[in-house]
Amino acid sequence: MLSIVRQLQSRDTTVRAHEAAHIAAGGGFITGGPSYSYQKGPDGRNYAVGGEVGIDSSPIPHDPRATIAKMEIVKAAALAPEQPSAADQAVAAAATQIQAQARIELYRQSQQQPEPGAVVNLLV
Repeated sequence: MLSIVRQLQSRDTTVRAHEAAHIAAGGGFITGGPSYSYQKGPDGRNYAVGGEVGIDSSPIPHDPRATIAKMEIVKAAALAPEQPSAADQAVAAAATQIQAQARIELYRQSQQQPEPGAVVNLLV
């Protein structure tokens, strides 16, 4: 019984540290506190054995630069724990994809209009 309790305590500590790493790196894009799944130990106590933290990973409409910056934070939050899970890695991959789309949009915008302060020749 003592061995099982120690394993559960260790898992609880690991899970809580994992979710805290997400929160610390996610800044203002974290959508709420951690949610845990529990297992009751032979001592009658509940131990966290899984967890998740929500993060807003939506692009910022009409602002590809801000979207690119936001996705850097989303990726950092997803990969912040010492051992990111498969779900964490999937979130980081999705953020990378959103960044790529934002970079394409930024390129398209740069082709349509000159940057502020750019010299433009007008033909008359």
